[in-house]
Amino acid sequence: MAGVAFGRHVQPAAGECSPSTGESKVDRAAKADLVATLNDVFKSTGVVVVAHYAGLTVADMQKLRREMKQVGATVKVAKNRLAKIALEGTDVASIGPLLKGPTLLAFSSDPVAAPKVAVDFAKANDKFVILGGAMGATALNTDGVKALASLPSLDELRAKLVGLIQAPATKIAQVVNAPAAKVARVFGAYAKRDEAA
Repeated sequence: MAGVAFGRHVQPAAGECSPSTGESKVDRAAKADLVATLNDVFKSTGVVVVAHYAGLTVADMQKLRREMKQVGATVKVAKNRLAKIALEGTDVASIGPLLKGPTLLAFSSDPVAAPKVAVDFAKANDKFVILGGAMGATALNTDGVKALASLPSLDELRAKLVGLIQAPATKIAQVVNAPAAKVARVFGAYAKRDEAA
């Protein structure tokens, strides 16, 4: 289907490429959706890790995605130009300079989940190179991401906290029950003595 001429400029028909950009309206809409989605992610995420993935196989990438998903994290491969546009107005905008070459983004609401999986994955795959990241407005270099990965996750911290809360409660129950048990033994002894008499 040919474009419609208006004056000297030709407007492309629906789905056709624009002569100036070579993009169709569908492509531009998809890119705009991707930028908006990434912008929402960058605004709401706890941490973002940036890494190079050149040389990883499809199976490696699937394994990484699976491992991230198990801890509530996500892996996204996006064009660097679009990701940089999506970073505008977000706390994690400091990762912009890291977006060069074949990069992927790993993010999670738990500030430890994505770094922990990324660091473990990098140990097993030398082609996966962590460049850095951001936790809120705090920019992270590679060592910063590794430091985050060494911390306990939110779930581990919650379990420890519950353990700390339960331990004193158990001790209190034991202390409260001990006098009652002693009183019961005393009554039992008196009862036996009265029966014997």
